[in-house]
Amino acid sequence: MDAVDEEIIRCVVQNGRSTYAEIGEAAGLSAPAAKRRLDRLVASGAIRGFTAIIDPQTLGWRTEAFVEVYCKGHPTPDELRRNLEGVPEVVEACTVSGAADAVLHLLARDIPHLEQAIQRVREAPVIERTESVIVLSRLLDRPRL
Repeated sequence: MDAVDEEIIRCVVQNGRSTYAEIGEAAGLSAPAAKRRLDRLVASGAIRGFTAIIDPQTLGWRTEAFVEVYCKGHPTPDELRRNLEGVPEVVEACTVSGAADAVLHLLARDIPHLEQAIQRVREAPVIERTESVIVLSRLLDRPRL
């Protein structure tokens, strides 16, 4: 991966619907050369796909929280993921260092909906307890590279 590939990735992260001409302009390439490089990045797995980013607030999911998860025993990350996959309000889950075993990002319509989702997380067999913090306002929300 070189600086041109990084520019192409930066361009499509900012706008997945960028034209080949726009990608080429950002990376200093012609549109056909940009297409070839983009196709190569997709074929190599560096770019795994393109997706629409939905604003959860437009769907009415305005309440979000970060939930620390403390597990019973020592489940593997795969076991933990399998236990959380059935909770659609969990939009991100990461194992972490520190006292907690994982941190979850949950989205919900409102506080009662959030409470129900957290209860479903707690019902997972591998989970001993949780600690939650509710997001009051978002300060930064950047696209990820």
